[in-house]
Amino acid sequence: MTDRRQDAIAQAWEGVLATARRTAAEGLVVGTSGNVSARVGDVVLVTPSGVPYERLTPGDTVGVDLDGRQVIGRLAPTSELPLHLAVYRATTAAAVVHTHAVHATAVSTLVTEVPAVHYATALLGGPVRTAAYARYGTRELAGHMLDALRDRTGCLLRNHGTVTYGDSLDQAFERTAQLEWLCRLWLTASSVPGHRPSLLSPDQLRDVQDALEGYGQPG
Repeated sequence: MTDRRQDAIAQAWEGVLATARRTAAEGLVVGTSGNVSARVGDVVLVTPSGVPYERLTPGDTVGVDLDGRQVIGRLAPTSELPLHLAVYRATTAAAVVHTHAVHATAVSTLVTEVPAVHYATALLGGPVRTAAYARYGTRELAGHMLDALRDRTGCLLRNHGTVTYGDSLDQAFERTAQLEWLCRLWLTASSVPGHRPSLLSPDQLRDVQDALEGYGQPG
């Protein structure tokens, strides 16, 4: 392995740990639930199974190839490895975040699609679908997730949690945070007796998506 590749892997692993700790700090996971990964070429760096994030160090790097064979480290990868690998095989994702965020998980038990109650829906590609239930860590769950992710960058997992991906760890995390906020907003609005939240139309969401193409600082 070249020095440049080693440096890239070390830097990505630091990002994985920082993002995983951020999910815990912001209440998106409890204990060792949830997991985070990042892709560096043909290697996927992923949090290990059953180890508290605060105990992980640069020497605990866990890496697998796209077939799931471990190529870096001795700690066993997360039990949700099939879920992460499915995203990398099907998309151009550079990072994946999976959480058990409370509001999003609650919504996953109620609807097959998160209603378009706010234009933040457009940040995830449109109304967020709920993947059919399957036991954690299974290829069946990964398959259901891919169905729900079609033309989207995030989805809910029924009675389980969330999955988002992005071009970077920061983007994947931001999409997770937006999804949790969106679900919290819908739950709050829909809980008012005698009222139903107004929803955005497909045309209104497309208008937002067009506007977002030029959002942010140039360059």
